[in-house]
Amino acid sequence: MKENSLFSVRSLAVSGLVAAVYAVVTLLFAPISYGQIQVRISEALTVLPYIMPQAVPGLFIGCFIANFIGGFGVLDVILGSSATLIAALLTARMPNVYLAALPPVVVNMAVVGGYLSVIMDVPFLACAMYVGLGQVAACYFLGVPLVLLLERRMKKGGNDPAL
Repeated sequence: MKENSLFSVRSLAVSGLVAAVYAVVTLLFAPISYGQIQVRISEALTVLPYIMPQAVPGLFIGCFIANFIGGFGVLDVILGSSATLIAALLTARMPNVYLAALPPVVVNMAVVGGYLSVIMDVPFLACAMYVGLGQVAACYFLGVPLVLLLERRMKKGGNDPAL
């Protein structure tokens, strides 16, 4: 098995850490992590696949756990986690960090905004706008600086950002 494989011990450990951090941060900030108006601080981690593809499964699992505990039901667990997975896969393919933060914003606006509008009986555009603004705050104001910091660390030490 190759060292940089998504199934290496190191990659599985990184994925597990991302999952744990995502779930814990979401739950610690639960009052602002769920609902029509939300800024899910843990969504800053959704920019990580740009430099760390092994974060993708961790983001999916972390979101699944957070949504399972969060109490918005099966739609949130299945659709919210799937949206995070799709966004993470797209993020890993982006050419720069600023575009890498865009998939989580757009995908969550559409998917999470869509099912929250149904669950909460609120117009779709209102839900999509609120979710999108929260995603912009998490991804661009927290996630992009996090990735830039990790990239600088990689250049300095020549190491994997997961070290």
